[in-house]
Amino acid sequence: MGLLGSNFVRAMIKKGEQVQVWNRTASKAKALEIYGAKAFDDVSEAVKGADTIHLTLKDDDTVNEVLAMASTGFAAGAVIVDHTTTSAKGAIERTAAWKSRGYTYLHAPVFMGPQNALESTGTMLVSGDQAVISNVGPELSKMTGKLINFGPEEGKAAGIKLIGNLFLLSLTAGLSDTLSLAKAQGISASDVAALFDSWNPGAMVPARLRRITEGNFTQPSWELNMARKDARLMIEAAKQGGTKLSIIPAIASEMDHWIEKGHGNDDWSVIAKDSIP
Repeated sequence: MGLLGSNFVRAMIKKGEQVQVWNRTASKAKALEIYGAKAFDDVSEAVKGADTIHLTLKDDDTVNEVLAMASTGFAAGAVIVDHTTTSAKGAIERTAAWKSRGYTYLHAPVFMGPQNALESTGTMLVSGDQAVISNVGPELSKMTGKLINFGPEEGKAAGIKLIGNLFLLSLTAGLSDTLSLAKAQGISASDVAALFDSWNPGAMVPARLRRITEGNFTQPSWELNMARKDARLMIEAAKQGGTKLSIIPAIASEMDHWIEKGHGNDDWSVIAKDSIP
């Protein structure tokens, strides 16, 4: 019953669902009773009689621990839907383990913030047994703006969630460097915001990804040598302005590696060549 889980509960209740809740910190579950939830101190009691059990926890170990505690209260044939960001390996193992005990486990991680959970917007990911997804999908679709089915491969949704989160971490780190360089040059955050209000580099992502995955780097739109020169200017400007860049020095090092391999005149995205699946 953290930020995401508690708002899932409130949204379910608004849709007329009867919801029983539990949290390690009992007060967080108790706080939802004003919305119509029924809180329990014992997780095995909270799941009794429930057709569907939703989890929004921290990691693999926490999911395994809570499910073990709750399992004595599971109704026959109960469906377990886990929204926790976990490893693909853990999701695969849990799917098989709970199936062997007569229960359905479906990993359904999300790209949703608390407000999304409350408003039933955002994105939810699933993969695995398509018959299970067909049965559970309509209910999950009510919880989110978009339910994306990545096919029959167990654990794929977990892997995709980690990939998406990696991009978000990289994006935030890139914005941090962007603001550091602005600070070093006496440029305000509002001027940076004005730039991105008018110029949307995010729109370039699909084309950039396509160029990388196609592996065609011989027709550059930005030569690696020129990109490396710009990286040098960024690092120098930040140093002169007394700020620190976290990401750009690592990128510059990777650029040097590929220039040494003779790719200086190729498109700068050649630095991602060895990462292509």
